[in-house]
Amino acid sequence: MARTKPRKRKRREEKYDTEDIEQFMVEEIDGVMGKEEIENAPDEEKETENVDELAGIPIQPYDHKAQTGAIFILEKASLEVAKLGKFYQLLNSDHDKFLRSNNKNPADYRPDIAHQAILAILDSPLNKAGRLRALYVKTENGVLFEIKPYVRIPRTYKRFSALLLQKLSITAVGESEKLLHVIKNPVTQYLPLNSRKIGFSYSSEKLVDIRDYVAAVSDDVNFVFVVGAMAHGKIDIKDYADDFISISGYPMSAVGCISRICCGLEHKWKIL
Repeated sequence: MARTKPRKRKRREEKYDTEDIEQFMVEEIDGVMGKEEIENAPDEEKETENVDELAGIPIQPYDHKAQTGAIFILEKASLEVAKLGKFYQLLNSDHDKFLRSNNKNPADYRPDIAHQAILAILDSPLNKAGRLRALYVKTENGVLFEIKPYVRIPRTYKRFSALLLQKLSITAVGESEKLLHVIKNPVTQYLPLNSRKIGFSYSSEKLVDIRDYVAAVSDDVNFVFVVGAMAHGKIDIKDYADDFISISGYPMSAVGCISRICCGLEHKWKIL
């Protein structure tokens, strides 16, 4: 009896409704995203853990009057949401087919860079010593987030993605304080007057040793560090930056740059 070859099943292709693309991180009205889009954002997955409230990291309380501190601004973060099939998802380079079909470069969609950069800042001894004044994240599309220094950001990218998809306004457990929320632009309105605003880029002709650089700044001045949270390109902050520097003769990741900055400040302020 002749053996018949089993039929190969045709691979089922994912279908995306391009008319259903809901980029509610792009829609900005007078500097603020629409409340309905934020509050009604569906879950990424049915089994995703509810993260409406987050516990805080135990750090030393920051005293604005007694000491100066550091502020980080992560620029050009890729945090764009779209509806793919039945679920909303945070777009990343894995969505290659969908992005290319919409004339977008998958290499530009790296939300993991912002996630890693946020963790690097919050995990630093600089933050735990109470010297981080604030952390701001500005997306590629101009949406501005404020993240409190003592928030516990999810360690895995999957849960971080779910956090942004479920709620863009996170409160502390048992309290009304917002630990992560969208705020109005521009970011300059939240910066202290006595601050030095510093941008970073490998393309800058001013190459410095970060430890020597921060050591030379007066102790009564706050630092504002603006770091790009994208895969390639450079930030443009000429309208408010006091300086634009490079801290390595080699290209660095956002996390590598942040680590050097934190180490420089920890050495200046004797944080062990």
